[in-house]
Amino acid sequence: MASQDRSSVSIRALLLSLMRNESSAIANRSVLVSGGISGLAWGFVGVAAFSFTVPLTRIAVGGLSPLFIGAGRAVVAGVLASILLAVTRQKLPRGRQWLSIVIVAAGVVAGFPLLTSFALTTAPASHGAVVIALLPAATAVMAVIRTGERPRRAFWIAAFLGAVAAITFASLDKGGFGAPTASDLLLFGAVVAAAVGYAEGGLLSRALGAWQTISWALVVALPVMVVLTAASVTQQPPAGTPGEWAAFSYLAVVSMFLGFFAWYRGLAIGPMTNVSQVQLVQPVLSLCWAALILGENLTPATLLGGGAVIACAAFAVRSRLQPRTLNRGH
Repeated sequence: MASQDRSSVSIRALLLSLMRNESSAIANRSVLVSGGISGLAWGFVGVAAFSFTVPLTRIAVGGLSPLFIGAGRAVVAGVLASILLAVTRQKLPRGRQWLSIVIVAAGVVAGFPLLTSFALTTAPASHGAVVIALLPAATAVMAVIRTGERPRRAFWIAAFLGAVAAITFASLDKGGFGAPTASDLLLFGAVVAAAVGYAEGGLLSRALGAWQTISWALVVALPVMVVLTAASVTQQPPAGTPGEWAAFSYLAVVSMFLGFFAWYRGLAIGPMTNVSQVQLVQPVLSLCWAALILGENLTPATLLGGGAVIACAAFAVRSRLQPRTLNRGH
């Protein structure tokens, strides 16, 4: 019994140490981080974790219902978050932080997982990865709106061209021009939801901490996600293969929880405008995993569409990094 108590104390001490280190790193990022290298490194770890989300969701929906995948993974992550918050005895968020937490929960805990799960029941993973390539530019737009920045006109032009490229790809990828399908609309909705959650979460992480932000968002969303998971089990009892359950486990533990530790920490250390560029790697990695894991053929249209969307997103983010020339007379 004594050894168990000592083990529990050691684990708690380690978690508290990590929490203090993170807070110190964020508070002193201008001193400890040269040129944002540490922020970029954490951002890349998060993006690498997220890059498996689309292909693994495509695997999971082969035997598990999209509602169970979208809500159930949030329940698993929410339980883990509750334990972590309790063990480390985190203080409750204050004032407007609760509103930010609700926004993060709506965007990345509920919106993105549910919308992508339903979309990928019919859309190939490679197709989904190209549409989701809009996310870097969408996140930059949401950050501009949230922070009140006034970027150059080139930023808005690039963001608009990226949206046009994604919509055109979605219309042509099925073999002929036509209106985007229901799965495309779900994917576009997922992009908006994630962009809102990323921008709001990145700002909140500076005050609350990276893992604390996603943990509180998961806890806030937990009651709703439990109800949705129960409803999905009633409608369609889950009966997946070992591979489908393994994919679901990754989505719950890494995509929904641990990946955000790195991603939000990178955004918090910043500069956020620089770290957001790392997202441009995500669709490229997702396309590779779709080919390697799922054996999907990367058609010329897919590669061309992905390249066009990524190029527009890159130009949009880079345009935002270049500040307007200030009037020296004011």
